[in-house]
Amino acid sequence: MFGFVNVNKPKNRTSRSAVNAILKFVKPGRVGHAGTLDPLATGVLVVCVGPATRLTKFVQAMPKTYVANFRLGFESDTEDIYGDVKEILNANTVSQDEMQKVLPDFTGTIQQLPPKFSALKVQGKRAYDLARAGKEVVLEPRPVEIHSLKVTCFDFPNFQLEIQCGSGTYVRSLGRDIGQRLGSGAIMTGLERTAIGGFRSSEGISIDDLSRDFIEQNLVPPQIGIPDFPQVRVLNDQIQKFINGHAWEDETLKSDEVFAIDESNRLLTLLRKRKPGFYTPAVNFSKYWLDQEKAH
Repeated sequence: MFGFVNVNKPKNRTSRSAVNAILKFVKPGRVGHAGTLDPLATGVLVVCVGPATRLTKFVQAMPKTYVANFRLGFESDTEDIYGDVKEILNANTVSQDEMQKVLPDFTGTIQQLPPKFSALKVQGKRAYDLARAGKEVVLEPRPVEIHSLKVTCFDFPNFQLEIQCGSGTYVRSLGRDIGQRLGSGAIMTGLERTAIGGFRSSEGISIDDLSRDFIEQNLVPPQIGIPDFPQVRVLNDQIQKFINGHAWEDETLKSDEVFAIDESNRLLTLLRKRKPGFYTPAVNFSKYWLDQEKAH
């Protein structure tokens, strides 16, 4: 198999367990996911199958949409309800209008301090492992991209946001920072990732329904899963040339990287620019397709 599986991850399941559930049916093929969801979270988990594991970074780079629930007036070491939750004494009572006024400060490129309970590495160790062991976790703020923020429900102390953002954004930290700006604090009580690029949670499959046939039927071809990246059409006979490492010359191409798709709509390779108009295979899938032809 070669493609993506759009899984609608249920609550209280780890991303790794969803990957393992698919791996059981596609062995010895490789499987990986393009962006972890916390156990608390539900929604889109894109699982890369077979050679598509080499395309993970392209899925991760696509914009993401979340619907997140928060509660004002509380704080937590994990920044959600699964941590050590404490009520903030004398926290401000916040109105929806007050919240609306601060949201523009949290859109665009912002500096965000990641949560200490995260998978980021500190001196070679996961931050959450250090935090659970009671050790000091020192993380630095980093830039993240917030495309849009919208209050979709407000019933103090609870509120809901729809968030469109780039890769690397911690939604619970965004709620934390908005709450702190309002003099209240906030913890995340629920999270759904409703979209990654063209993958929608409403179209995701359940891991309870898995079988090899079901996975094959719902496998999204790689060139369809990453439609927003530059593509160039080539002839079918280009497959052997790419296997041999031959370059592709095209003065009209402007992107540094471009996917080569053949007449049979197969993703042959990721071409990378070496000089203007001169591209060489960087991530090559051509041999996979040739082996498939020989097998049939």
